[in-house]
Amino acid sequence: MSGNALKILVLLLIFLGEFFVIYAEIRASNTYSLPGQSFGRVFLAMFPVFLVGGALLMSGYILGYRAFQNIWIVTAISITSVLVVEPLLAFTIFQQVPTRGAWLGLGFGTAGLLSALLL
Repeated sequence: MSGNALKILVLLLIFLGEFFVIYAEIRASNTYSLPGQSFGRVFLAMFPVFLVGGALLMSGYILGYRAFQNIWIVTAISITSVLVVEPLLAFTIFQQVPTRGAWLGLGFGTAGLLSALLL
């Protein structure tokens, strides 16, 4: 696999991994807030989704260090993916509009990712 293709794969793995992990966390908290839901049932329903996300993240980190030869770039990708994915999922699942601070965090996180990758 070429260097650029591997870097794109790493971005996809980390973003998808964060998506699955954050989805499991947010969906579980939303579901548990409904009447009649038990903690154990909600936990067991979302745990497999969380495991898939964890496997994707681990793969992204393993391949990411090889592709970038710099763990800080991989960390910046992961942190930025959280800043992008979490507000989107929170809005989608909870129907809550992000605050101004969340939008600023998204902007700064994106700027940080771009600076880590391009500078």
